[in-house]
Amino acid sequence: MTPLVSILTPCYNAARWLAATLESALAQTWPHTEVIVVDDGSRDDSLALARSFESRGVRVIAQPNRGASAARNAALAAARGEFIQFLDADDLLAPEKIAAQVAALAAAPANAGALASGPWGSFTGDPALARFQPEPVWADLAPLDWLVRSWSGGGMFPPLVWLTPRRIIDAAGSWNEALSLDDDGEYFSRVLLQASAIRFVPAAKSYYRTHDGPRLSASHGDRAARSSFLSIELKERHALAAEATPRMRRALALHWQRFAWEQMADAPALAAVALARMQELAPGLPPPDGPRLYRWAARVLGWRRARRLQLAAQRKKPR
Repeated sequence: MTPLVSILTPCYNAARWLAATLESALAQTWPHTEVIVVDDGSRDDSLALARSFESRGVRVIAQPNRGASAARNAALAAARGEFIQFLDADDLLAPEKIAAQVAALAAAPANAGALASGPWGSFTGDPALARFQPEPVWADLAPLDWLVRSWSGGGMFPPLVWLTPRRIIDAAGSWNEALSLDDDGEYFSRVLLQASAIRFVPAAKSYYRTHDGPRLSASHGDRAARSSFLSIELKERHALAAEATPRMRRALALHWQRFAWEQMADAPALAAVALARMQELAPGLPPPDGPRLYRWAARVLGWRRARRLQLAAQRKKPR
């Protein structure tokens, strides 16, 4: 029997890109798919555009604006597939992406309980110009090894990269609707911890669009900083429950250090808590790397002061 794959697209004010995204979903060479769009209270023409695809079999759900996680949960509730493919409304899949991943997961009994990943490239206008830059997590890995590599600076995967059996999705639980920024990082940490393995499929390409338009996940301001902080707290809890080893503690400490680096100016109180947690997990971490002038200042003043000076100088630069 050919398993059904559910392609789930949350959408918020994405009318500029939604048609191309849905065309890439409908162009999949895998013969048994369903496409579900959840419009999350868009104020542009996204809902009307999505409904124009209903004649081609796309199912459309409209809800008031509740955020990315709520939209994905609504799509999951409606999905009937044995495999789940998340696809944000501004991203694209290569035509053979799903077929290659289903074939890889079906290739051997050892793949029972595995999920599939693949290469992804970022682009702005023309997907043919997408930049595919391999990272350490682009490999067949055990889930805990993947998390350690990723949190230690070895790369990440956006949601569209994964193809996940529904039984793993169900075991992981729903998306956390309290999160905005890094909701996908927290969610997929739970998904990976329910899997037996990750199979990297080189032929399964995905295309991640970068732009300055609206996104379902908030990425700036106090709400975003608090969401990112909570996400790391939850990831730490999930990971240490599975493996409380020195390598895992160090990976999580590096994760907290990156948060402090990014939020030192916008959320200094949260950055201070993150640094304290970093010290508890792995005392004596080396300082974050940076430009030459920062490195010189870090040797003299310490990296935290050097980072504050770097951020102050950036704010003073004319725009």
